[in-house]
Amino acid sequence: MRKGHVSLERALSKLGFASRTQARAMILAGEVSVNGRIVRDPGMKVVPERAKITIGEVRAVQAAPRTILLHKPRGVVTTRSDEKGRPTVYSLLAELGTHVIPVGRLDLATTGLLILTNDTQFSAWITDPVNQIPRTYLVTVRGEVTAEVAAVLRAGLCDKGEILKPNALVVRKSSRRESHLTIELLEGKNREIRRLLLAAGHEVTQLKRISFGGLELGALAVGLWREIGVAELKVAFPGAPLRSGKKSVV
Repeated sequence: MRKGHVSLERALSKLGFASRTQARAMILAGEVSVNGRIVRDPGMKVVPERAKITIGEVRAVQAAPRTILLHKPRGVVTTRSDEKGRPTVYSLLAELGTHVIPVGRLDLATTGLLILTNDTQFSAWITDPVNQIPRTYLVTVRGEVTAEVAAVLRAGLCDKGEILKPNALVVRKSSRRESHLTIELLEGKNREIRRLLLAAGHEVTQLKRISFGGLELGALAVGLWREIGVAELKVAFPGAPLRSGKKSVV
């Protein structure tokens, strides 16, 4: 692929105009034109900064960057739509007025801090394992997590051929009935905390993310969201690439 070229569906996603799934559907339906010609190939290569892309009669422009912090409730999925009819995080964002995508995911039963943004470069940077961005979780499990078990967890365990190892783990309270832990991760492996604890014989009953990088959930109520400005993002994620607030035409 030549430098600067991306697929048409990705270009629409990068512009913050639609998710890649939505973009693909619009392209296949013949709703997207490039330089005045209808294109039905989602994989067609374009240079977003040079191509004139329109959806129907509307010129696609790069939306001003927006990033929000949502307090995700239990029982809500982190997807645009769900084949089982379960509520999604987007049902909580009806008043946002901008297409944003989740930065990583929280599973159905996990609550807490979820970042959503239309700045795809920023999203890719903070989820790249090489950047070692910490995520902190409050965890409740069945049974007593002893000092010996905690030491094993800190050393890491293998699950299905994959090493699962927290960056930090603190047992805050432990009894025969249940234990409460704080766990910090540096990357978002699929269901890592649940798999790690289960491998040690402890089922997770509650899991809540309370921080991501320098952002904290704080007192934000369940189901509500707040805007995160560029100044706050710069402090929370030093070195992260952030777009300016100016819109640019494609």
